[in-house]
Amino acid sequence: MNDQAYMAQALRLAEQGLYSTHPNPRVGCVVVADQRVVGEGWHQRAGEPHAEVYALRQAGVLAQGATAYVTLEPCSHHGLTPPCAEALAQAGVRRVVIAMQDPNPQVAGRGIAFLRAQGIQVDVLSGELSAAARALNCGFVKRMEVGLPFVRLKLAMSLDGRTAMASGESQWITGPAARADVQCLRARSSAIITGADTVLTDNARLTVRAQELPLSAELCELALSRPPQRIVIDGRLRVPTDVAFFAAGPAWVATHQPPPLGAAGIEYIQVKKTGGHIDLPALLEELAQRGINELMVEAGPQLAGAFMRAGLVDELYIYMAATLLGSTAQPLMQLPIENMADAVRLHIVEMRALADDWRIIARPVPCNA
Repeated sequence: MNDQAYMAQALRLAEQGLYSTHPNPRVGCVVVADQRVVGEGWHQRAGEPHAEVYALRQAGVLAQGATAYVTLEPCSHHGLTPPCAEALAQAGVRRVVIAMQDPNPQVAGRGIAFLRAQGIQVDVLSGELSAAARALNCGFVKRMEVGLPFVRLKLAMSLDGRTAMASGESQWITGPAARADVQCLRARSSAIITGADTVLTDNARLTVRAQELPLSAELCELALSRPPQRIVIDGRLRVPTDVAFFAAGPAWVATHQPPPLGAAGIEYIQVKKTGGHIDLPALLEELAQRGINELMVEAGPQLAGAFMRAGLVDELYIYMAATLLGSTAQPLMQLPIENMADAVRLHIVEMRALADDWRIIARPVPCNA
């Protein structure tokens, strides 16, 4: 095996932290001695040992003179856990291969500099594996680089682009396979955000339903141990505190009103308003400061359209059912466009069948592209 193969193995380990590491990044590590893997590890939860520590523990004395493959630059600062760069040096590794430099300003090359100062060879990869490491931590990277979370807009629609009947009835457009996939999407998110209308109309809870998670018992336990933060945008404070959304667990309420005394488990976030509505960019900045890496938007057509119009959506997950709801049903989102030149172009990343439904992953194409 070569550097590429060992790093690919480290990335597969890192993926196991998909549902449980936030606000930390997902990291994997493989320790190799004499062309043999002697240690493996991945970061499981914030506050617990990092990937390098698990891998070095497994390697033991065999780490002396070995090569460590790490998907993200080892940390060099003291946080909830000691610096991993120091642990690698103390273990006596000869070489460290890194998929990408850490975008965290507290690290940002300092881990690499520390290792090299200890006489350890450090190689930073480029190309596909480096891109894969960045994609695995898209939310962490974006939060560190621009101070905003990575935003995914989840939509479920019929073949004719409708999301609910005119009456508001919407359960269920898609089948069990698609709904299970949505549970995985919720579980990997740092937070899920919706609007007051969705909470009031659908009696939404936006929780991760364990019985629908198609994960191993270990990953399911990890996912449920760190559920996503649930947020409702309620500028005028219309949602009563006794609805199912609040009964389901701790929640945040984003409002432009002076926050009232919160009921148990409810925290109010006061955000300025623009044009009579919550200023979404300001809200996202606040969420990033609170450690939200990946934000999932599950909302009605009005709020979904508002996120799109503001240019805040990084990725769309569109679940399409082989169903026709008709011309009087509700549209996918409120997105008034009058001219073809103003149409929103999307780059299709993936299309996949989920039983009788389809999942489309797409990203908005920048206007100047």
